[in-house]
Amino acid sequence: MTAVFVDGIGTAAATSGILTQLQGRIFALLYLQASALSLDAIAAELEQSKSNISVTIRGLVEWHLVRRSRVPGSRKDHYEAATDFWRVMQEIMERRFRWNVRQVLVAADEAGRGASGRAADREREQFVAARLLVLRAFFSAIDAGIGAFTQGKPLDPEALRNVVPMISTRLSRRH
Repeated sequence: MTAVFVDGIGTAAATSGILTQLQGRIFALLYLQASALSLDAIAAELEQSKSNISVTIRGLVEWHLVRRSRVPGSRKDHYEAATDFWRVMQEIMERRFRWNVRQVLVAADEAGRGASGRAADREREQFVAARLLVLRAFFSAIDAGIGAFTQGKPLDPEALRNVVPMISTRLSRRH
């Protein structure tokens, strides 16, 4: 049962774009443990070198998926999986997805500043400006939604769903 879960979470992690397969396997192993495990125990269970586990687990600690814990009487590092999935998802949404969304907004802003001012390019520039406006509106709404999620506030999916049609309608009225 544990091996199936460990391998399944490892596979899911490998396609997530956030974690590696080994990070997923480590998290899954720790999640199904009643107490913290040492690096030696994790390495033995997953048939990996202790140094590989040590390097890999740092990313999990950084993402708040795993935390180092003290075991009385032991000088070794021990680790346990996070169980507060709300907090974990807040961290992932803020640090990973919101960063990506903001990169799109920066690219759109920079592209919007590149108008040539020549009459021959005016129609093309108006088309591009309209497209960038829609893109900015949509990604700004996503950014606001992620912000609300990370602060524990309610999300309004209808507001996001209606952003692009609303902007497109406004643009079509101008022409």
